[in-house]
Amino acid sequence: MKIVLDVVTKGRAQRALPETSTSFETGRATLVVAETEQRPTVLGLVASGRMKIDGGSVTIDGRMDAGQLRRRVALVDAPVVSEPSPNVTVTGVVAEELMFAGHAPTPFAAQRWLEGLGLESVASLPIGNVDAPQRIRMLLELAALRKGVDGLVLVAPDRHGGEPAAWWRIAEEFAERGYAVLVIAGHASLTALEAQAALGDDAALGRDLAPGGDTVLAGDLAPEPEPTPEPAEDPAPEADTRQEDAR
Repeated sequence: MKIVLDVVTKGRAQRALPETSTSFETGRATLVVAETEQRPTVLGLVASGRMKIDGGSVTIDGRMDAGQLRRRVALVDAPVVSEPSPNVTVTGVVAEELMFAGHAPTPFAAQRWLEGLGLESVASLPIGNVDAPQRIRMLLELAALRKGVDGLVLVAPDRHGGEPAAWWRIAEEFAERGYAVLVIAGHASLTALEAQAALGDDAALGRDLAPGGDTVLAGDLAPEPEPTPEPAEDPAPEADTRQEDAR
């Protein structure tokens, strides 16, 4: 499976999302840079077929098919849209996600699932208090449980703190398991990952910088074009689907 975003835009004067091009495919982890509070979520919605665009195109295996894109790509931890409420316990979050995946949504089932990942120690914590790597692994694993999901779009993992190399390593692990993975993060994360790659920290990154060209990791780290100065932001655009579809 390969998803291609070709010069996509959203909003009046492209305020919600300036021209952005990237792609992600089965077996690879891709990082694309999006800045501001709103744009990472907008880009995630677009990349997973959950928001109409105002310019450009989004294709899956060469075809424009938003329905198939929604069915096959999960939107993970997108602020406002698919992130869990910070005060809900981990057990509660897992139980709800198990329900979406067609499994028994009971506290016992959630506890057993967490034990399988070695995360039983955080079961009673509010999800907002869980360390970034544990949170990201858990939410990606839950998304991967859903029937027919072949792709994962992880939005702004850097907002939870911690080292970018930790969540990038997790993203690469899911790619190695056969998923198409897109991670949307900020310039600071890109800079940190590039710095570690330049130092030869293969253990942290899993791959070296690609030779030559732009600042691109072998996982296709693609910086977002710089937007032109604009007036005040438009109100945040609404997704095309219901909250549960955004997951």
